[in-house]
Parts: sequence; C-alpha cells; structure tokens
Amino acid sequence: MQQLATKKTNDKTKMKSTPNPAGARTRYQTVPVNGVDIFYREAGQPGQPAVLLLHGFPTSSHMFRELIPALAAEYHVIAPDYPGFGYSSAPEAARFDYTFDRLSEITESFLKKIGVTRFALFMQDYGAPVGLRIAERHPDWISALIVQNANAYIEGINQATFKPMQAFWADRNATTETPVRGFLTAETTRFQYTHGTRNPTAVNPDCWIHDQALLGRPGNDLIQLALLHDYQNNPPQYPVWQDYFRRHQPPTLITWGRNDPFFTEAGARAYLRDLPKADLHLLDTGHFALEEHGPLIAGLIRQFLAGAIGAARP
Repeated sequence: MQQLATKKTNDKTKMKSTPNPAGARTRYQTVPVNGVDIFYREAGQPGQPAVLLLHGFPTSSHMFRELIPALAAEYHVIAPDYPGFGYSSAPEAARFDYTFDRLSEITESFLKKIGVTRFALFMQDYGAPVGLRIAERHPDWISALIVQNANAYIEGINQATFKPMQAFWADRNATTETPVRGFLTAETTRFQYTHGTRNPTAVNPDCWIHDQALLGRPGNDLIQLALLHDYQNNPPQYPVWQDYFRRHQPPTLITWGRNDPFFTEAGARAYLRDLPKADLHLLDTGHFALEEHGPLIAGLIRQFLAGAIGAARP
C-alpha cells in the first residue's frame, strides 16, 4: 500500500481521464429491501474491487452520473438512492421512520442483498451520517474512505448557516419549521450547486432542476423535514466515528470544496487529527465539488484507490 501524503490541490491540477468501455456502462436497477424499493446505479463487474457512492441532500445517485463511468473500467461501482430520494420508494413520513439510523440500516440491508460487503466508501454530505454508521458497525467492510464535503467534526459545521436549525431541533412546531422550509426551495437548491464555484455557468442546471422536481413531489417536504430534524442526532455520533478513524486507520482521500457554505474547510482539516496519513485536497469550489471538478476528483480517486486497494485491469 502506498504511503498517503497530506497535501493541498489547487483547481489547476490536471488528471487524465479513463475511457469508458462498453462493458462498463451504467446499469439502472431496483431491488426490494425491508419493504421499500431501492433504486441504484451500477457499473463495472462484480469481480472488481467495489466502490460504494453515498449521496447527499437534496440529491440522489444522479450526482454520480459522470463519476460512475469514470471509475467503472477498474471498479465495481454502486450508487443507491436512499428512501425518499431519487427513484427509490418514498413512503409517507407518517408511516416510515425517516432517521439517519433508519437510512443506514436500509443501506446496510441493501448491500447484503446485492452481496457487496467489502468496498471503498465515498461519502458526500448525508453520505457521512449514513456511511459512517455502517463503517462503525462493520469496520471490516471498509477498504478505504473517500470524503467529499462529508462532515464528521463539530468545527466543520458552519454555525451561521445552521442557525435556523437550532430552534427547530429544540422544539419542532409550525413556527420553528417555517425558516427550515427554506432549505427545500428551488432558490436554495440552486444555491447549493452554485455558491462558491469559480464559474457558476459551468454547473449543469439539470442538477438542481432534477433535484427540485423530486423535492417537490407531494409529501416529500415532510420526508425532508423529518430528516432535517433528525440531523441533530448526528453531531453526538462524531466522537464514535472519530474513534473508528483512530482505531482502524482506513486509507482516506479527502477532496473538499473549500467554499462550501454548510461544511467548512476546518471540517476537512479536522480529519487529519485522527487520520494523519489522509490525502487532503482542498478545491476552489463549493458543496457539490463534483460538478466543477469531476474529472479532477475522478483522477484523484483512481490514483488513490490504485495504491490503497488495487484496481482491476481495464
């Protein structure tokens, strides 16, 4: 295994992309898991080293539409949609437990169902509280970590941005819920994709239009509000996840949009306290770094995984 160096990468770094052979094209599938249908994107062959891609809010596996084929020649790539997101089932909030504990349990059952229990874990945003719950329960499942604006440290939370959440977490009612509904608007969805980017015109508007169309489905607001309310239960888990890092020292690549309005650069650097050999790259972009730096990040991932877990011959 190669020694991982901590470093900073600027936006001018170039990485060569890998062509996508016909056999590595993305497949779109659905599997029943614990009473819900889980949609997932899959590419590459099952015999190749596996990479699990876990999406954030308010998106879905759609956010990995370009990363998947960039990795599929060498890796078996799987990207599921959580319940309530993308093309997975979205049971009414009144009859489904929309918590991060539940999303992680469903994702874990999904992985068992498709027979993938050893993988490199890519986490973005919500991918951290889902994925790190699984990693803490099953450290032997994790071959490596890839962290992209996926927070696990208190200093990574932008307190100004999260301020409307405080009263909502303390007492959920119509009054405290009103400002939090602002996170569900088309304006905010677009903001998440464009804020902090060097060139907003380079970000495909299909991203926020796709996400907003799914957010706007009847009843989906209550699903998302339930998860936003449950988010308060993630920071108390940070010490548990940090202990997992210290004890198991998984090979780790961090590609972080340093202009993220939600999760700060300090949160990226904090990983180095517990994972001192992590490979850190701070990118001049925002929350959804893949949109502006997709080829760069794909190249960094291939380079990192080749040393950390190996790669199938394309």
